[in-house]
Amino acid sequence: MFRVMTKGFSQDYDRWTDALDQANSLVPKCKSLFNEVRILEKGQLIWSYSRMYKYPMYIGAGVYDRLARRFVLENTLTPDQALESETEPDGVESGEQLEIPLD
Repeated sequence: MFRVMTKGFSQDYDRWTDALDQANSLVPKCKSLFNEVRILEKGQLIWSYSRMYKYPMYIGAGVYDRLARRFVLENTLTPDQALESETEPDGVESGEQLEIPLD
């Protein structure tokens, strides 16, 4: 479960891609240096955007890789299959390389 938060807005999402799309749509409304758009996963901050930085920040070791794998899963599987798989596909242990066919 992902939560997108900023001043005056907070909403929960089941899919990483939906949360990221919402957060990116809120970026232009971040006009002050102290406004920030955040994405939390299970209460932990994993993504943050602020005018103080040029690009959004992924917070934590291995978060970018894990979310990139989740993004690929959510966009290659049907919506029901994507929701069933938490962060790792069946048969892949945490830290193990995920092979994605290119054809």
